[in-house]
Amino acid sequence: MAAEPVLIVDDNVANLKLAKVLLVKEGYEVRTAGDAEEALKVMEGFKPRLILMDLQLPGMDGLTLTRKLKAEPATRDIVIVALTAYAMKGDEEKARAAGCDGYITKPIDTQSFPGLVARTLDRR
Repeated sequence: MAAEPVLIVDDNVANLKLAKVLLVKEGYEVRTAGDAEEALKVMEGFKPRLILMDLQLPGMDGLTLTRKLKAEPATRDIVIVALTAYAMKGDEEKARAAGCDGYITKPIDTQSFPGLVARTLDRR
């Protein structure tokens, strides 16, 4: 799994840093973005195998960005996992309907998070 490219999209700097540290420690090549527009710019020169997508982003939200990426032939095969603090009834279904391949609630469990990411990529 070493050097698998991962993009983390989250407007919360603390969440972004924590997820990045955990994945870099496991050998992933990690890039980050604070909003959807920045994520699209990062992806101009970086093709992630996995995107960890916060659903509540400023401007274009994570569900809209997921729909956009899944509609494009060049990006539709990227695994997108919703990463959200908003775990209300029906939110996972909304994320999956938008095209998310998985759903993780925040705060992330630092012990299980790297293994969850690895298992998600192994299933693909």
